[in-house]
Amino acid sequence: MSASELAEEEEQQKKRAPWGVIALVLLTGLALIRNGSGEFDVGPPQPASAAAADSRATAHGTFTRTPDPLPYSVVDRVRIPAIRVDAPVLPVGLDVDGWVGAPPPEDPNLAGWFTGAVSPGEKGTAVIVGHVDNKLGPAVFYGLGALKKGNRIEVQRKDGKTAAFEIYGIEVFAKSNFPGDRVYGNTGTPELRVITCGGGFSKQNGYDGNVVVFARLVEVR
Repeated sequence: MSASELAEEEEQQKKRAPWGVIALVLLTGLALIRNGSGEFDVGPPQPASAAAADSRATAHGTFTRTPDPLPYSVVDRVRIPAIRVDAPVLPVGLDVDGWVGAPPPEDPNLAGWFTGAVSPGEKGTAVIVGHVDNKLGPAVFYGLGALKKGNRIEVQRKDGKTAAFEIYGIEVFAKSNFPGDRVYGNTGTPELRVITCGGGFSKQNGYDGNVVVFARLVEVR
């Protein structure tokens, strides 16, 4: 990484708001991506009840010990092989209304990393968001609700490292009763939440819920 890239990362890190402040905003009723098109005969897959997150779950794979946390780094790409996601990631913050900003909806294969939280692999809970659809069809996280416990999410960072997370829960929550403390709370280890719209849909209000994937760091490459 060049000196200019390192300087840019350090500057972005300084600009990040304290997580405690951001958490207060999120807990007031975050519904990450407020709108979706919903203009399909068949909606996106929804999580099965058996996929609910269990905070006591341990990694299913070979990696039984949580790797040491990584330092801060800007995010480059996110890959979820089980649903064929391989997408570039843009940094996003809060919009003027205090909601987490979403990537531009015109590009269906684009995700956003919320820079108000930690970067994926750091100690704490990182957040990646993406649209479920747009007016032209399914978008990057359309298949999120079809994931299963044990599936992997790989986050490629600009420092050259890839943080691999294993899913231990997938749930859909009503936007009107979003459990921000449960979703965004710091578990003391490097974790990841991947979020998109879900639940029922109406023309007036859009999707009424958010699909949330819970995952924890199991490998660094």
